[in-house]
Amino acid sequence: METETATRWLDDAEQCAWRTYLDVNRLLTYQMEKDLQPFGLTNNDYEILVNLSESEDHRMRMSDLATATLQSKSRLSHQITRMESAGLVVRVNCESDRRGLYAVLTEQGMETMRKVAPHHVASVRRHFIDMLTPEALAGLASSLKPVAEQLRDSRGKI
Repeated sequence: METETATRWLDDAEQCAWRTYLDVNRLLTYQMEKDLQPFGLTNNDYEILVNLSESEDHRMRMSDLATATLQSKSRLSHQITRMESAGLVVRVNCESDRRGLYAVLTEQGMETMRKVAPHHVASVRRHFIDMLTPEALAGLASSLKPVAEQLRDSRGKI
């Protein structure tokens, strides 16, 4: 005989917090995407450029980049193909593993980062950071940190 677990429905305060989080997440993602459009970039493009610009030699193994950006290897491959066409990245074979590939930031990709990053930071400030007090930002970071850590830890288990 199966044991049923009672559903712990959200109370009004929990429902409000959850729905507010969902609203902010969707609206902020939409706004960030909109603010990148004049540069011909998507949020995914920008995230890839950031990861590559911050990595050693401006390169990452495709599998590591897929993990870092929470994309499937197939989806990332299509994304990198589009970014290669735009001259932002190139794929380079991994000498130590014939099947492995690196995504490498081109000089044009780095120049794009230099040009776009100040606008992106201004957008983040305008639509998020400057809307909250320093105390609220610290509380938000502190509150969301255990959620992020638990989700990161469980990523490999899914």
